[in-house]
Amino acid sequence: MDLAMLQNFFDLNADVIQVALTGTLRGGLYALMAVGLALVFGVMNICHFAHGEFYVIGAYAAYFAHVVFGLDPILSIASAAMLSFLAGAVAEKIFFLPLRRRSKNEWVINAFLLTAGLSVALQSLFKLIWGVRYRGITQYWKTTFEVLPGMAVAADRIVALGIALGAIFLLWLFLQKTRLGRAIRAVSQDERGAMLVGIDLDQIYMLTFALGSMLAGLGGASLLSLTPAYPFAGNKPLISSWFVVTIVGLGNVSGAVLGGFIVGIFESVAYFALGQGWQDVASLGMLILLLLFKPTGLFGTQIKSVWER
Repeated sequence: MDLAMLQNFFDLNADVIQVALTGTLRGGLYALMAVGLALVFGVMNICHFAHGEFYVIGAYAAYFAHVVFGLDPILSIASAAMLSFLAGAVAEKIFFLPLRRRSKNEWVINAFLLTAGLSVALQSLFKLIWGVRYRGITQYWKTTFEVLPGMAVAADRIVALGIALGAIFLLWLFLQKTRLGRAIRAVSQDERGAMLVGIDLDQIYMLTFALGSMLAGLGGASLLSLTPAYPFAGNKPLISSWFVVTIVGLGNVSGAVLGGFIVGIFESVAYFALGQGWQDVASLGMLILLLLFKPTGLFGTQIKSVWER
């Protein structure tokens, strides 16, 4: 093997590592957002189109906590997650609880319209309060990690991935090991049966929506150095998370984790091979093909479709 071939070999391996690393870091955010979206859909049967706005709430909360109040990065991110949780609980009580008691058979379409309206209202509220100025930070941490000679990754990206994976793991433990978590799973499988055994549906719905909102806010807070807070910052994460949950199967929470990384790596490959802007085209093309040939998603789902409920 001559010197030129050896150089090409190492360049190719470096490109593969870079694509895989970029896709993994991108996929962590997609997985975090998609898990929250899938949880809300699977339990409450809501096509949630205001999910991105809770991402924005987390981003704004982290910005003010870190920049204005000078909190430690971890405390800033944690406080943003808790504020997003509270915002989700309040939104569920104010908007979705009254709608659920009145809608009956029209719940799906009414809830969808409510989330679409809530999205527009929150974007307008953000714009009214903070304007359209970008509010971000250069970095939470100054450290970088050298993956290969000449290839370094900011600590913010690594920590954001760790936060995403940690939050997903803690959610899994909560759903599997706690009484409230098992109640959420019971409601997702058989709402009527859960009610008959004494589970408070209103409490479970509020908790589910708050948890989904917290995951979205956690994503916005942990990626503040990469995506600054502004009123429309949640649009791209929302679209990407809907790609993921549709590709893996609506309501499939566990599948959304793997699906996030699949979409992240797929988009990175498309960006590397075709250029900037093509990653969204590639994701949309994959979604169209799956809907044509496997409409239940890559992993299917045990959650009933909106038409069966």
